[in-house]
Amino acid sequence: MTPLPAPFLRLPLAHRGLHDRAAGVIENSPAAIEAAIAAGYGIEIDLQLSRDGQAVVYHDYALHRLTGETGPVRQRDALDLGRIALAGSARTETIPTFAEVLALVAGRAPLLVEIKDQDGALGPDTGTLERAAARDLRNYAGPAAVMSFNPYAVAAFGAAAPDVPRGLTTSAFRPEDWRLLPVARAAALRGIPDFDRVGATFISHEAADLARPRVAALKKTGAAILCWTVRSPQTEAEARRVAHNITFEGYRPALPPG
Repeated sequence: MTPLPAPFLRLPLAHRGLHDRAAGVIENSPAAIEAAIAAGYGIEIDLQLSRDGQAVVYHDYALHRLTGETGPVRQRDALDLGRIALAGSARTETIPTFAEVLALVAGRAPLLVEIKDQDGALGPDTGTLERAAARDLRNYAGPAAVMSFNPYAVAAFGAAAPDVPRGLTTSAFRPEDWRLLPVARAAALRGIPDFDRVGATFISHEAADLARPRVAALKKTGAAILCWTVRSPQTEAEARRVAHNITFEGYRPALPPG
């Protein structure tokens, strides 16, 4: 198991890059990633799977919220996705592949990568996206770590890239927030039972749920505790009572000295 490198515990992580829709900087876009690097932050991004088995940097399962297109990301080839403009982008950017983003970052900032669930119920139908991400990371020299809400995805990624730090994205899994997730599955995941099984060395936990005893227990054993998503200095101060670092958006946290 590979521990989370020190930069992930020092530099606040810009959620989906340092995006600002009003300024034409769209989440998970090259512009948002460049803005985070320029500001001195780390970066958190999301991966979805293209029809031809490539990892692409995009949060949603469907295209309609951020583009002028409709339908699932997974029904388009990566080349097609790379022609779809991100709506509101000042630079008329398109959906990048993970390989393109890795070439852009080039080790200049810690990169926290969330693999979005492809099973539909955080279950065992995983592997293709995880192997694609591992292939892209094979020769990447910068600080990178991978996580997912789906423990099976984390395990599958670990099998493909055992030396890359991996963790679990975790939550209170409230039924009202996870309407498509079976209640029994949500209840099981709430206790973070898979941490050791998947070889995790960190979690990124829902900021509003950091008081959960299981989080404290993991921290006591040496697990790194990140959290999502902090949107104000006040929330940051509260989160840092437990978390080693934050994922943020909507404001600019102070950088550590030096």
